[in-house]
Amino acid sequence: MDIQVLRAQIEKIDTLPTIPTVLKKLLAVIENPKVSMNDISGFISNDPVLTSRVLKVVNSPIYGFPGRISSVSQALILLGLNVVRGMLLGVSVFEAMQKTMQGLWEHSLGCAVTARIIAIKKGVSEPEEVSIAALLHDIGKVVLGLKFPGEYKEIMTDAERRDLLIFEGEKDRFGITHADAGAWVAQKWNFPRGLIEVIEYHHKPHLSRGVPLQTAIVHLSDILVRARGFGFAGDNFVPPLHPSVWQTLRLSEGDIKEILMEAEESLEQAEDFILSEE
Repeated sequence: MDIQVLRAQIEKIDTLPTIPTVLKKLLAVIENPKVSMNDISGFISNDPVLTSRVLKVVNSPIYGFPGRISSVSQALILLGLNVVRGMLLGVSVFEAMQKTMQGLWEHSLGCAVTARIIAIKKGVSEPEEVSIAALLHDIGKVVLGLKFPGEYKEIMTDAERRDLLIFEGEKDRFGITHADAGAWVAQKWNFPRGLIEVIEYHHKPHLSRGVPLQTAIVHLSDILVRARGFGFAGDNFVPPLHPSVWQTLRLSEGDIKEILMEAEESLEQAEDFILSEE
């Protein structure tokens, strides 16, 4: 299939009958480049299920505000529009993630938790934005899984049989990977350039020009969470860490130990959070 035709099909993801109604409404809101905090706040507040889910996520171990945020407008002020838009997308594709790949939501949450810890360790000014990038890094898997359900199941089965990584199977079948698909839809949804870049290059962090530090953090988080066996990202083995990450992050052995200890504690809390969602 021609790449441009494929891209046009993928960008029409919001027209699929399998997309939850709330996500369709949400995409109409977030695709508007002039959307304001009031628009987003009003949209969430009009949906009690979405409100409770957003407040639950924002008060979870993923962020640093356990039990302190009691309203959607407060979340917007503390976290900012970009983070809340990303988080909204994350909680809205939750159901779709469960259908596409069992364990993908857990993997994504684990990455968000771990990325935030590393971002703080590296003194990144907006650790929540890195956390959101980690939460959404695999959104392309959801998009491809919803758009081409039969083919995507075949890719997963084939990758397992041939000991391939899932993105190698995607490349064989579609000529693109979930990283490309995720970047295309993130662009269509008017997400910030940095977030799009992290999604696009989370398997190839050395290609990131605008946000190399944030991309390296998400790449490392992805590998650490896979190695820990938290959730399931579609592969039956852990991909190698790209060597450029060590040069970009310059983490000492002591730093890695601290990150792993802190992540372990946060992942246990995240596990409790996930269990309470079911």
